[in-house]
Amino acid sequence: MDKRVSSIAAAFEGVADGAVVLIGGFGAVGQPNALIDALAEYGVKDLTVVANNAGWGRETGIPRLLGMRRVRKMICSFPKGSELMEELYREHRIEMELVPQGTLAERIRAAGAGIPAFYTPTGVGTRLAEGKEVREFNGRPCLLERALDADLALIEAWQADRWGNLTYRGSGRNFNPIMATAARLTVAQVHHVVELGGIAPDAVITPGIFVDRVIPLACLKGAVAPAGDAA
Repeated sequence: MDKRVSSIAAAFEGVADGAVVLIGGFGAVGQPNALIDALAEYGVKDLTVVANNAGWGRETGIPRLLGMRRVRKMICSFPKGSELMEELYREHRIEMELVPQGTLAERIRAAGAGIPAFYTPTGVGTRLAEGKEVREFNGRPCLLERALDADLALIEAWQADRWGNLTYRGSGRNFNPIMATAARLTVAQVHHVVELGGIAPDAVITPGIFVDRVIPLACLKGAVAPAGDAA
């Protein structure tokens, strides 16, 4: 069993228009920008992208997807910081769903754990509660939030072996482990590939059972053309 791939085509085989895509990272930390750029070049469109934030700048990562008009809807906690995202939203060229950060993380984690929905007090009494079921627990009103699964998860890891077992470095761990569990196809961009047995069992954060394809960062660098078709 060898989950390593060496090309963009192999990494995204089977990904279709209209896919829901989870993208790991917190700000620029732990975000698989080379893999995101490769997805933009792969050509799928009408994507729903789920991420903590909408990126910065225009040339790489999520802004590249936005600029090439691959994204139909953005689900995130922090759209601010991405001028392109703000422009597209003001011009009604993209849909956006704002989700509190803790709720976003729990919706993804719930999907990975097979939990269809859960209640949380976060958002009660705000516009985020519109259209959602409210129940009271111990005298406290709570909103029903649904699990958020996906067709594809793009994550970044520090180390991988050929079975897809992953480690992370520092705060690069962030959203990546829970996103790996919540998608039907998980592709990991990794800095280092080690021999099987090169990762101590107690150092494995994401077991290979949750990872479908591993692509070394070196295979992605230089494989993506300069940004184009920017809006």
